[in-house]
Amino acid sequence: MTTEQQFDRVIDSCKNIFLKKTADYGTAWRVLRTISVVDQIFIKALRIRNIQNLSERKVEDDVASEFAGIINYGAIGLMQLQINNPTVEELSVEKTGALYDAAIAETKATLLNKNHDYGEAWREMSQESFVDLILMKLLRVRQILNNDGKTLISEGIDANYIDIINYAVFAMILIDEGKHKG
Repeated sequence: MTTEQQFDRVIDSCKNIFLKKTADYGTAWRVLRTISVVDQIFIKALRIRNIQNLSERKVEDDVASEFAGIINYGAIGLMQLQINNPTVEELSVEKTGALYDAAIAETKATLLNKNHDYGEAWREMSQESFVDLILMKLLRVRQILNNDGKTLISEGIDANYIDIINYAVFAMILIDEGKHKG
């Protein structure tokens, strides 16, 4: 199976969960501002990091489900940037699915371009590295927000969300392949 096919399989699974939750809860996520999305991803990444460091856990959610949550919150972040108006608003499941697809299309294009240039180097990385990189990207977004959304030479918030999603996809691919490095 190619990386692109593996990406699609992970995203299909995450989108399925996302749309079912949309059917259950509506689009309550529309109220989230960027910092709130960042904090939700941050909590999930820290939980994974804690699981990686602990010998015992008290909540049974597995690491893969936390990475799936990171992917879906990253998609929410991209959708919120695209819509550009956090508010109380109900979107249909169909419209939400189309917004999700648009956010992921850019993410996938970035993955394919970077994978071309870097090769499959991510396949040799540890799950711990993916979590650390996700946390670093979140701290960068917080700093961009502290700078009123402006950067001098760096990528913006959207590029950081894209990288976060891709790191989580990589981790899920490796989990699926049974490579629990670390």
